[in-house]
Amino acid sequence: MNRALRILAPTIVGLLFLGGWEWLVQARDIPPYILPGPVLIGQTLVRDWASLLPSLVITAQITFAALFVAATLGLALAILFAQSRVVEMSLYPYAVILQVTPIVAIAPLIIIWADNLWLALLICAWIVAFFPILANTTTGLNSVDPNLRDLFRLYRASRWQVLVRLQLPTALPYFLAGLRISGGLSLIGAIVAEFVAGTGGSSSGLASRILETGYQLQIPRMFAALVLVSAFGILIFLCLTLVSHLLLRRWHEEAK
Repeated sequence: MNRALRILAPTIVGLLFLGGWEWLVQARDIPPYILPGPVLIGQTLVRDWASLLPSLVITAQITFAALFVAATLGLALAILFAQSRVVEMSLYPYAVILQVTPIVAIAPLIIIWADNLWLALLICAWIVAFFPILANTTTGLNSVDPNLRDLFRLYRASRWQVLVRLQLPTALPYFLAGLRISGGLSLIGAIVAEFVAGTGGSSSGLASRILETGYQLQIPRMFAALVLVSAFGILIFLCLTLVSHLLLRRWHEEAK
């Protein structure tokens, strides 16, 4: 019953919202260049799918690449922090500074300094997605039960054995939680970087399509691109949630 309600409740709310939106547009006779209705947006999405799909692929490539780099470097740096308190105290404040600096402010500099535009977009998306993985994983590695740590010391376990058999399993739920957060942030970083770069042409992402349609007042196509961005972000979250559930379902209370 709870599982069915979890699906039906948001579905009904969404349908009511879309129905009310379409009714408002039709009843007030709002022109499509101001606010298109859901039906027109859907028709535009189907009609322009061939041109929007390549842009979605480019944005997806940047997003997944940034998420992979953020997950790899975040996990590696968190392990380094767990092994050395001095290294953590030396480097963690700079990770915080990197996180709190608005990406919109530093994206133009990154685009100027980077030789390749794709690389610049990747760096911008990585900066946004990096900190949640680093912070959550570091917290997880440092949240080991002291009694279990003492037990490992009692049995003269090496630092490698403590890391692999105690700290990493303890930190896995924290890492996966940070990964779910960073999945959406990597997409946001890619979109923002594309906006700042102002790229154009056929080999550009969805943000460029949004800018292009805004300049041309093709508002239905703009909404269609926005729908693709939102749908892609939801898909990322659902996939990472499924991965988290599959990895934790047999032993962690969150998945149970």
